[in-house]
Amino acid sequence: MKFTIERSILLKMLSHVQNVVERRQTIPILSNIKIEVIKGSEDRIIIRATDMDLEVVESSQAKVLEGGSVTASAHKLLEITRKLLEGSDIEFSLDRDKGLLNIVSGRARFSLATLPGEDFPSISEGDMPFNFTLTSAQLQSLFDRTVFAVSQEETRYYLNGIYIHEKKKEGGQEASLCAAATDGHRLASAEVLLPKGAAGIPGVIIPKKTITEIQKLVSELLQDVEVSLSSTKIRFKIANVILTSKLIDGTYPDYERVIPSGNDKFLEVDSDILASAVDCVAVISEKSRGVRLYIDRDKIVVSATSAEEGSAETDLEGRYEGDSLEVGFNYRYLLDILGQTKGSKVRISLLDSSSPVVVHDLSDSSVIYVIMPMRV
Repeated sequence: MKFTIERSILLKMLSHVQNVVERRQTIPILSNIKIEVIKGSEDRIIIRATDMDLEVVESSQAKVLEGGSVTASAHKLLEITRKLLEGSDIEFSLDRDKGLLNIVSGRARFSLATLPGEDFPSISEGDMPFNFTLTSAQLQSLFDRTVFAVSQEETRYYLNGIYIHEKKKEGGQEASLCAAATDGHRLASAEVLLPKGAAGIPGVIIPKKTITEIQKLVSELLQDVEVSLSSTKIRFKIANVILTSKLIDGTYPDYERVIPSGNDKFLEVDSDILASAVDCVAVISEKSRGVRLYIDRDKIVVSATSAEEGSAETDLEGRYEGDSLEVGFNYRYLLDILGQTKGSKVRISLLDSSSPVVVHDLSDSSVIYVIMPMRV
């Protein structure tokens, strides 16, 4: 195996795959990436990384003198490439007898230990019967607006991801592709128009690590994403990158049942001003994380109290319909929701001081947030 590639191209490829590789692996080859080079009418290099739950593959053009494959340390390759001169070419050659990958760029020379390319595992096999395309904006909307509500509790593993499913509408409305996440304290739901090819998809739970990696790729590449899906795996293809992931094997709860429909008190308020007020008084409640909202007519008083630290209070204007009400929240949960709203105003629907509260972004009716109050 022998090939040459420009440093910036290789660095970009390695940065896309390196987060999949865990530094501490009980299986040594999983600390490596697989490099495969193909000589033909169009010389290509293919880089592959996996942790056996998630796999990222990226291809690019390269100058190939001899084809072949090998695996080498992902993190060492990334560190070496970063330290080489910008704009330089890097020449790779495999010494099969010694099992070393030789790297030459300018006056710099490295030799890395290798493992055979044919021993590298892959999770990408298997039929995926559902295929559809989302724009980068659609995918970002689904994931960015819900991922913050994913649970971190390992005991409820089925909440450790985003639930993607088809949502059928009544009254002749078009169906949608819906994403939902909850940790039991807050819930986020977002939807886009159901793309062609997605009708009849099974409801699946995509792990948070997978979501994080595809978010990085989409925000960088800003291209349409081809999605392939089965009941056990999902694949995202964007530009020359293919990300394949196993799905969480579990049953997602019927989250729509916890979205209240009988809340009869309504507050409309500027989301940025409310977020600023909550953030301001939260300095006093860093340990308890509790803030209190007293809502009466057109005035909202935001306060926090701590036996050790003291108290803080500020007020802001809003438009309120209903009897005066005092309700407490975990300020971090409330700020997470307010940080995801795109418009200037939110509509907060309440029932009493202990029932779930619904937050609507007035600029986007396809997004719903629910937050549980807390005793403050």
